[in-house]
Amino acid sequence: MKKEALLEKCDGPWHLKCMQKTTKEPMDTSTQFCPNQACSARGQIGQGNIRVHDRKRQRYRCRSCGHTFSYRRGTMLEGLRKPTELIVVVISLLTYGCPIQAIVHAFGLDERTVASWRDRAGYHCKLVHQTRVSQAVLDLVHVQADEIRVKGRRMTAWMGLAMMVSTRLWLAGVVSLTRDTGLADRLLAQVRRWCQAVRPLLVCTDGWAAYPGSIRRAFREKVKRTVGRGRSALVAWPEVLIATVIKHRKHRRVVEITRRMTQGTIERAQELLTQSKGGSVLNTAFIERLNATFRERLATLTRRCRHAAHRLEALETGMYLIGCVYNFCMVHDELSSSKHAGSACTPAMAAKLTDRVWSVTDVLTFRVPPEPWVEPKQRGRPPKEPTTVRKCSSARPPRLRPLLRLRKGALRAFTS
Repeated sequence: MKKEALLEKCDGPWHLKCMQKTTKEPMDTSTQFCPNQACSARGQIGQGNIRVHDRKRQRYRCRSCGHTFSYRRGTMLEGLRKPTELIVVVISLLTYGCPIQAIVHAFGLDERTVASWRDRAGYHCKLVHQTRVSQAVLDLVHVQADEIRVKGRRMTAWMGLAMMVSTRLWLAGVVSLTRDTGLADRLLAQVRRWCQAVRPLLVCTDGWAAYPGSIRRAFREKVKRTVGRGRSALVAWPEVLIATVIKHRKHRRVVEITRRMTQGTIERAQELLTQSKGGSVLNTAFIERLNATFRERLATLTRRCRHAAHRLEALETGMYLIGCVYNFCMVHDELSSSKHAGSACTPAMAAKLTDRVWSVTDVLTFRVPPEPWVEPKQRGRPPKEPTTVRKCSSARPPRLRPLLRLRKGALRAFTS
């Protein structure tokens, strides 16, 4: 109804109406925090230090440091003059696989502007992902990892992805020009950052030989075995199970599947599979389905296309944009069924990261708080305490020193 009313009022297309006016949002100081890095109250909400500075320009002021900031500070929209409705529409089209060239033709925007919005949105989604996932340390139970071969312009890149099977949550992603051990190490290091320490974990991968070593290096803890000086030993987690699933193809069709345990027992792996509802046999079906989702929704991953990626940074920002929207905005059919939640549910809701379905506007306008202020450590020697001089009646009076004074043109010595 709102869109139809706008179309009746304006003579041109709907996107031209969006480019002419932006609706101002109400100002609420209870949900704001100071973004100043030098402020002692930075990142704190509900402390009473935020006041309205200018309602016309929608600016706030911090009473602790006196710093003023815009209501868009810390969001993807900071510094952009285009209407919010237009930016949200363009980013929504990008998250559904629409090429940049089509958006340029439909909205009359510059190609560099659309690419800049995509990169800004991807970098902001990276911060949103790190902020929200780090707040809840997850008991992963079952993780699957795989990589995608990306054909760009004059380059071939690899995109590694990892997901939590029980909640279908996208955990980590890495982009690299080479498919080497460094890619696997960085991918598994991100997975280790979000999970609870020393918990039973099943990791299913394909037959790439770099995965087992990277998993063992990522999931270990420092243990001090000797008293005194010396380096702590790195001890692997006792219940980390590594499963390998290899698919043999002939004429582009799967003819045989080999399943084996690289580390751990098959009985314990079956228990973790049942606990995570990840199937009855060892598989990589869930991460392969996620790979298909990324290829469908990120235009640069489409095979044999005319809009391949030029830069590695564009692949990374696009990956975080698609992954964040997938986690917080996409309602998952299997999670919403009666076997799981029974209502509309996203992977982030299943992982207890949020309690509602987000929109693309919520993702782009989410204000990423800075790290809390920590009092700097005092360096150098501690200041000496002032010594008090005791008054004693028997103490000698200070010695009188001669003073030189000029009186009546003669230089004479006096004492005082």
